[in-house]
Amino acid sequence: MTATRVLILTALPHELNAADAPPGIEVLYCGVGKVNAALIATQAILERQPELVINFGTAGKVDLGHDGLLEVATVLQRDMLAMPLAPRGVTPLMPVDEQPPRLESGHPGVVCGTGDSFVTASDAWLLEQKVDLVDMELFAIARVCRHFGVPWRAFKFITDGADDDAAGDWEAKVHLGAELFWRHLPQVLRQHA
Repeated sequence: MTATRVLILTALPHELNAADAPPGIEVLYCGVGKVNAALIATQAILERQPELVINFGTAGKVDLGHDGLLEVATVLQRDMLAMPLAPRGVTPLMPVDEQPPRLESGHPGVVCGTGDSFVTASDAWLLEQKVDLVDMELFAIARVCRHFGVPWRAFKFITDGADDDAAGDWEAKVHLGAELFWRHLPQVLRQHA
């Protein structure tokens, strides 16, 4: 077992190149979606015992006023649809203290809605929840971190407008956020020190 001070989880190599990481920072790829993210986050926390887990990735914007690199303060599940057993976003038949519908990083930022679908249109529920952007991994990573008592932070680079052009826009811009993230990381590490 190797202890790691800071661990960065990202879905895909073309989102963030591990070779660009500063010394002492480990980057792991979790793959796309909540199941993959939960599996890799759990394994990484158990094996590496990080002091901090950072999720970097791409996202579609629901709030059209957002662009660039954003820090996530709150994450919720946009695709937990178990009505009438529980409201949308809430895992049914579990005590709320075991799995709250919203997970907080403890840092200021935006609201992210995680789900296992690529969003090409907003819906009224996302707007009611004041979701700023959508991704496919963060809720699972934050949930695993909460379970094991490991602090987490998340930074998302806006690639698309979560609209009809989202897939093409994402493919064209997926690689553009890495440089912004690496430039911002020293500030994050100073805050954690």
